Amino acid sequence: MPVLVLIKFLYITFLLPPGLFIAALAFVCGRMYYRHQRGAGLLALITALLYLISTPLVGDILIRSLESRYQPPAAITGDVIVTLGGGATADTPNVHGQGHLMGSAANRLLTAAQLYRLTGKPVIVSGGQVFANTGKEAEIARHILQGLGVADDNIIVEGQSLNTTDNAKFTQKIIAERGFTSPVLVTSAFHMERSVQQFAKYNMEVTPYPTDYQTNTRFIFEWHLLWPRADAFYNTQLAVKEYLGLMAVRWF
Repeated sequence: MPVLVLIKFLYITFLLPPGLFIAALAFVCGRMYYRHQRGAGLLALITALLYLISTPLVGDILIRSLESRYQPPAAITGDVIVTLGGGATADTPNVHGQGHLMGSAANRLLTAAQLYRLTGKPVIVSGGQVFANTGKEAEIARHILQGLGVADDNIIVEGQSLNTTDNAKFTQKIIAERGFTSPVLVTSAFHMERSVQQFAKYNMEVTPYPTDYQTNTRFIFEWHLLWPRADAFYNTQLAVKEYLGLMAVRWF
């Protein structure tokens, strides 16, 4: 193993969370086992589970199981592009106004802008202000699209939504009022199936255009996939959240 790779492995595993906490738990578990203290086995199981869900290997497998369900269409035939929000800062300085879209929301909007360039179809940006310390997502998206050269009369703001259910409900009203019939839905690939099902609940058949992929479509094993990392833990969290959301959509 090259020295630089070894150094990176050591500080990721032992100095940064979650590896730092996993190593600490493993140390405590070892001491408990050595002293024959009760609970060592349970702590070892918890530590092992925490390690597994913090590895890119497990995080990628879980997120890929969601991202592989839809593929971008070969041709765009819809009459409006709908892009969903995914978080925003409120007062950070931007080139146009204030506020930035968070990673997933920014990737979604970038894809919507690219599709606008290809098709010239209007863009509905959907997303409100979820918390007092977060930005008004649709308004921030509007300013960004304007800065990217999208004509203002081709930007439609839906700024009431607080979740995916709201995205579907309020977007459906806009689509009905404006006479659109075939929306192209742009959201993160891991979020697409739940979004499609929510829009179907409001009698909207959409053309899915997944984006914002969190992992490769083809699995390639590398040893660093076994190193515990915060972004891998986040992918695991995203996947679990989506699976719980899918169950909620089907049951309620």
